Amino acid sequence: MSEPRYPYVHVDVAPEAVDETSALLFELGAEGVEERDDGTLAKSAASGKVTLVAAFATRAEADDAIAALGPELPARYEEIVGDAWRDAWKEHYRPFTIARAADGRAVVVRPPWEPREPKEGERVLELEPGRAFGTGLHETTRLVAQALADHAGELDGVTLLDVGCGSGVLALVALSLGAARAVAVDVDPESIDVTRENAARNAMSDLVDASTTPIEAAELVSPVVVANIEARVLIPMAAELARHVASGGLLLLSGVLVPQRDEVRAAYPGFELLAAPEMGEWTLLALRKRGP
Repeated sequence: MSEPRYPYVHVDVAPEAVDETSALLFELGAEGVEERDDGTLAKSAASGKVTLVAAFATRAEADDAIAALGPELPARYEEIVGDAWRDAWKEHYRPFTIARAADGRAVVVRPPWEPREPKEGERVLELEPGRAFGTGLHETTRLVAQALADHAGELDGVTLLDVGCGSGVLALVALSLGAARAVAVDVDPESIDVTRENAARNAMSDLVDASTTPIEAAELVSPVVVANIEARVLIPMAAELARHVASGGLLLLSGVLVPQRDEVRAAYPGFELLAAPEMGEWTLLALRKRGP
């Protein structure tokens, strides 16, 4: 019996062209599109660009998509034979420190297949990223996790709101740093399933309320709100996000490319900018909501 073959189309694009090109690939029949850049586990093929990896059902469909993209979007065909690839990436996913507070407390993320006994002052989170965005390795996630550690004193006893929770990693980091509860929302039902699974594997199920509740319907007003999404989403949802931040509260925005910082900042006029750390091509905006 011949081994299964999985056809893919690879396209290298500038970061600002990711959304448009991904949409085009879906229109051409892609079953899924993965983004690879300098901050992901699998790197982009071209430095400074994003490699879009589109999965197709058949070689013929992939070839048709390449032809349709034409010379303006040069694409290449690749295929993976067999199923061993499903576990190959695990070789590179090892325990790592995702955040460290000023008082020495640290949060370490480990995959289920890598044992790690916590050292003094460490909280070890077991995370299975699997089907949802959020291994914790991406720069946008690490920026938020460290910002939470930098503001660990503000987490004590609060209920954090995590908008666009992905695998739930940021909610779990916040709980590890002292938050009492976390409300996690995402438009993707699969992300909610993974968030709940990761909460369960860390004995935090009772502390995490994860759902696909639209941000417009969410009732929580929190002293700490995090949103690791994308600038194209953070800008139009600014008023809604602002509504969920308590007066004097902290809002952490990530998924923002450095050139997009000023545009995102301008969408949140009722906030003071505390810091805008950078990692690679990404930045985070730490904002404080002004009082009435």
